[in-house]
Amino acid sequence: MSLSFIDFCSGIGGGRLALSLNGFNCLGFSEIDKAAIKSYESFFDTKDELKFGDLTKIRAKHLPDFDLLISGFPCQSFSIVGKREGFENEEKGQIIFYLAEILRQKKPKFLILENVKGLINHNKGQSLRAILELLQNCGYSVAYKLLNSLDFGLAQSRERVYFVGIRKDLNKKFSFENTNFLAKKSSDLRHFLSPNTENIFDQNSLNYQTFLSYLNNKYNKNKFKLKELLQRDFLVLDTRQSDLRLYEGKIPTLRRDRQGLFYVFDKELYKLSAIEALKLQGFDKIENLTQKIKTLKTSDILRQCGNAMSVNVVEDIARNLKRTFYG
Repeated sequence: MSLSFIDFCSGIGGGRLALSLNGFNCLGFSEIDKAAIKSYESFFDTKDELKFGDLTKIRAKHLPDFDLLISGFPCQSFSIVGKREGFENEEKGQIIFYLAEILRQKKPKFLILENVKGLINHNKGQSLRAILELLQNCGYSVAYKLLNSLDFGLAQSRERVYFVGIRKDLNKKFSFENTNFLAKKSSDLRHFLSPNTENIFDQNSLNYQTFLSYLNNKYNKNKFKLKELLQRDFLVLDTRQSDLRLYEGKIPTLRRDRQGLFYVFDKELYKLSAIEALKLQGFDKIENLTQKIKTLKTSDILRQCGNAMSVNVVEDIARNLKRTFYG
C-alpha cells in the first residue's frame, strides 16, 4: 500500500527524496523561497502535484487527506548561531503552531519534523517541552533524538534534532533505540569531493587576498602556515567569522549564511561546488543531478544545502517508521 505525504517548509526536498526512496507518494509541497522552489522543481516532477506556497496561508480543511506530514520547520529562531528568540520570534518561531493546526484537522498517521541542535537547550529546555506537549495534544505519541549526518554515510558533521510521531489511536510507538537504525555507516570524504579546475580558489582574486589577510588577523596570526596546509590533500578549511577551523575526513555543518569552506587538493585550495554540497546532503540519489543543476545558481544551491534535511537520515527514519508500523 502506497503511503502519501505533504512536504511542508520543503526547502529543496531532502525530506521528499528520502520518503520517495521508501515508496511514499508526494501529494504536494509548501515553500515560499522562490529560488528553493526553482531547485525543487528542477529535482522532482511536480506537474501533477499541489503547490501550496506560504504555509501560514494554508487552510487545513482544504488540504487533501494524507498519511504523513514532514517539515523542517524554520530553525533560525532556535539556532545557537542565531538570536535564540524561539517562540518569541513572530515570523519564524510560530510555524510550529501552523503545523499543529494541520495535524489537528487532518490527523495524518505520522509526522517527521527536524530542527537545529540548539532547540534542545533553548530557554533551558522549555521550548522543547512546549513543542512535545503541543504535538502530544494534537494526538501523537512522539519520540525525538539528536542525530548526526556523519553516522548515516554522509561526510558532513551535521547535528539535528528529529521528531517522529505516530497518531495515538494507532497504538504504535516509534523508538530511536533500534540497533539497525543506529548502525554506524562509514563515509569517506574523498567520495564526496571532486576537484575541478573551475573551483580553484584563484590566488589573483581579491577574495584570495582577503583570505590571506584573514589568516593574519589577531585570532589566526602565527597559528597557521599556508604552505604547510597546502601539503595535506582533502584538508578542510572553515573560515569562520574570526578563527580558522581545520577538519580532516569530514566537512563541518553546511549553513545557509556562511559558505566559507575550502579544501586542499594537489597544493591548491578549492571552493566547495554546488554538486559537492548536494552530495554531502545525500542528493546524489537524484538521477541526472549534474544535468538538473545546470540552470541553477551555485550560490543558491550552497545556501539551500545549508537549510536542507540530510536525505540519508530521513531515509533511515522513514524505513524504520514503516517497519515499526507494518512490521
